[in-house]
Amino acid sequence: MYGCQPVICPPQYCVHDCYTPRIVPYIHPVVHVNRQNIVNVPQHIYQPITSNVVVDPGCPGGGAGYSGYSRRRFF
Repeated sequence: MYGCQPVICPPQYCVHDCYTPRIVPYIHPVVHVNRQNIVNVPQHIYQPITSNVVVDPGCPGGGAGYSGYSRRRFF
C-alpha cells in the first residue's frame, strides 16, 4: 500500500451520560408538643365579718354599778 505500517492511536472515548432518578427517602421526624403552662394569678377574696358590740355607758351620775369602763373600745 504505502510502504509503511499504519500507526494505531489509542482510542478516544466520547461518553454520553444519561441519568435515571432513584428516590432515596430522607425521614425528618417532627414532634409537636402541646404544652400547658400553669401561671399563678392571685385572687383576692375579702370575707366580711360582722360583730355585735354592746357599749354600756353605765348609770348616769356615777351611781351604783359604775365601773369606769364606759369609754372602753371593743375590737
